[in-house]
Amino acid sequence: MAINATQFLPKDVANRKDLDVRTGDTIRVSVKIEEKGKTRIQMFEGLVIARKHGTESGGTITVRKISHGVGVERIFPLYSPSIEKIEVIRRTSVRRSKLYFIREKVTRDIRKKMRNFSEFFSSTADLPKPEEMMAEVVEDVVADTSAE
Repeated sequence: MAINATQFLPKDVANRKDLDVRTGDTIRVSVKIEEKGKTRIQMFEGLVIARKHGTESGGTITVRKISHGVGVERIFPLYSPSIEKIEVIRRTSVRRSKLYFIREKVTRDIRKKMRNFSEFFSSTADLPKPEEMMAEVVEDVVADTSAE
């Protein structure tokens, strides 16, 4: 009983092969999720911190985003049939192939920013929301890495 391997491949393999997703790009991935017999599409938007195995059949991308003040990373196989589409939102030129250092850099910058904010605000009610601060810090970090 041989399983036909082509039945698991997505429809647009050629498009995925030509898709130029690089480290440092901000992308939006549409993923099909099946719950209780129903299928829905969920968006995951974040920074590509790694791309592994190039255009091979096992090629993956690691995408990182900040969700409710917590860093979330997800690894997507490029040729997975559960991925509906991949959109490149913003391109940033970086000088490294893997941006794993962003994990520590963002947390350090957030702590530093929180110290600076606490000096200016008299109560915690006046402080900005952590999500807003983290989004701003991530943009600053990506801009700094592209400038190096």
